[in-house]
Amino acid sequence: MTTAIPDSSAQASFQWGSRTYVMGILNLSPDSFSGDGMQADVELARERALQMQEEGADIIDIGGQSTRPGHVEITSDEEITRVRDVIEDLAPRLTIPISIDTYRAAVAEAALDAGARMINDVRGLTADPELADLAGQRGVPVIIMHDIQIRDQATMLPQIVRELSQRLDLATQRGVDWGQIIIDPGFGFGKQAPMNLELLRRLRELTVFGRPMLAGTSRKGTIGKVLGTDPDDRVEGTAATTALAIANGVDAIRVHDVRQMVRVARMTDAVVRGNWCEHTSE
Repeated sequence: MTTAIPDSSAQASFQWGSRTYVMGILNLSPDSFSGDGMQADVELARERALQMQEEGADIIDIGGQSTRPGHVEITSDEEITRVRDVIEDLAPRLTIPISIDTYRAAVAEAALDAGARMINDVRGLTADPELADLAGQRGVPVIIMHDIQIRDQATMLPQIVRELSQRLDLATQRGVDWGQIIIDPGFGFGKQAPMNLELLRRLRELTVFGRPMLAGTSRKGTIGKVLGTDPDDRVEGTAATTALAIANGVDAIRVHDVRQMVRVARMTDAVVRGNWCEHTSE
């Protein structure tokens, strides 16, 4: 499977299945759950994004609205203010695509105009259906996540499949190309810790869609519940969940700790995909 990344100068693409792609998280909201929010500081954001690219990130995912439990909703205008200048600054400096993490069409449009090339919607195109229209019109990849409350763990996977199917139908009906869709099962969204752990074990069942799958376990609360650690002390837990996600069929990972997780992905790919080349250390 191939997903194209429209660009002003070249047509890049992801060759799904060849390796695991790494999305680096760039939070511009001051209330990020992991404490890494940059509050739209252009210089600081530039430094971090270039660092993540150097560390091996394939995508930079920029968001201006926190979606952590108990987050404070902001207006579209404020969200645009947080992300637009940073994207305009970064787009000509990066050699990898920028993704906009939003569920609002107005924000996504401003971000795409500023240089973003992907849309990552944690509400799966349901909060603002015009976002699907925009993705279809622009021909950009769109990540569609599941975030609906799971009340019965026994029926969790059928519910996720059913509700993701509805969201994929919405996307294609509004003009999104099937080949530009990536799914995200929504680890930590609407799911309690035992559900998240079961979801991680059963991720391969979601390959039924025939679409590439992204997993975002980085620093999540379930890791904290298992290990008893704060968000900034969950790198080992993130590494374990990342390796398991790849082994269970995930094609991309969304992470805070890019350098470490790129290494985890490469090592896991060497085992799972048989895809590796020898490196020597001094």
